Amino acid sequence: MSEHTRRWRVSAMPTEHLETSHFELETAPLPDLADGQVRCRVLWISIDAAQRAWFQGATYRSAIQVGDTMPAFAIGQVAESRSEDFAVGDIVTGHLGWQESAVVESGELNPLRPTRKLSYYLSVLGITGLTAYFGLLEVGRAKAGDTVVVSGAAGATGALVGQIAKLHGCRVVGICGSAEKQKWLTSELGFDAAVSYRDDDFRKALKAACPDGIDVFFDNVGGTTLDTALSVMAHRGRIVCCGVVSQYDTTNPSRGARGVPGVLVVKSLTMQGFLYTDFADRNDEALQALEGWLDDGSLAVTEDILEGLEKTPEGLIGVLNGTNVGKRMIHVADPS
Repeated sequence: MSEHTRRWRVSAMPTEHLETSHFELETAPLPDLADGQVRCRVLWISIDAAQRAWFQGATYRSAIQVGDTMPAFAIGQVAESRSEDFAVGDIVTGHLGWQESAVVESGELNPLRPTRKLSYYLSVLGITGLTAYFGLLEVGRAKAGDTVVVSGAAGATGALVGQIAKLHGCRVVGICGSAEKQKWLTSELGFDAAVSYRDDDFRKALKAACPDGIDVFFDNVGGTTLDTALSVMAHRGRIVCCGVVSQYDTTNPSRGARGVPGVLVVKSLTMQGFLYTDFADRNDEALQALEGWLDDGSLAVTEDILEGLEKTPEGLIGVLNGTNVGKRMIHVADPS
């Protein structure tokens, strides 16, 4: 008898904002294992704003189609194996999707030998932490004395970027969307200042918070926030393009930043996009640093956890609307 799984299937393509009606929760049979495949129980599902961008077309992965199981990076446990690489009980990571169980090729999985709680391997010790580390220090080349500004500062990546910048002797300013998040960034995470992009005087507030200009702008949102930050950049500043969350939840994204390339030329700016995989050969270096900061208590980890597979669509929609603080993820099951 075939195994079955509950899964969230894409039932319709959004024409504007993503809604729960674009997904359908169903029970479906899993295929029998072929040689080289494993069946995994899904334990934790990562919720990332980029999942919305996958509806818009091919990016670093194939575009989503109606009928697909909604894709997502996840942590799982091997429940059945026809691969020499994995045994029943092994903990793994991979793109397992919004479902309770998944059958995947063993080559698509990575082994995980956790020494800390599993959720950390989706947040500070996972893609989020690696993105923050390499984006700030390698792409942004942040150094002591720099003014670092991060947009989406109360989100998964932004909260880590700001803290890592402080650990490197930078002055850190966060951009977020509410007074509550501003207070959290400064009182709990140690940011030097925080401003809201929703304020009528956003540009004035950002300029006041950065009297000598912005040396490194770590951008997670794009849109008008990027436009505003560009006008406040210091000479030879660096713009790190990590994400464009303000443009994901629409089928009609706005055009790129105004004044580019003119403002880049006038201020001798560098503007660079990246993926954490660009530095894959140095993951051990980054993880060693992140582990060290965890051990000495200098890095706070904030996780926004929703319980149960049923919460997955609203979890993503919430991230797109900025309701999360820190890294959002779905807890589906515990290891057996």
